[in-house]
Amino acid sequence: MNKTKLIKEVSAKAGLSRADVKKAVNIMTEIISGEMAQDGKVSLLGFGTFYVARRSARKGVNPSTKQIIQIPAGKTVRFKAGTELARIVK
Repeated sequence: MNKTKLIKEVSAKAGLSRADVKKAVNIMTEIISGEMAQDGKVSLLGFGTFYVARRSARKGVNPSTKQIIQIPAGKTVRFKAGTELARIVK
């Protein structure tokens, strides 16, 4: 499902205009992104938690040249499903 379809589905189920739902979805993604940029975490009870994880520096292989390279440490966004979501998916 993409963002447009999500907005359409929420609009239909909640009885709200697509414009209002689009605004809410955009604000929600903006807030989550802002929190991730500050190394924070966002927990949605029953759904899951978005958080920032650190990756240590490591060695890798350049697929073009087969040369060993050093990959610097970095950060990535992770998602851990909540118990309700995990139960539904199983």
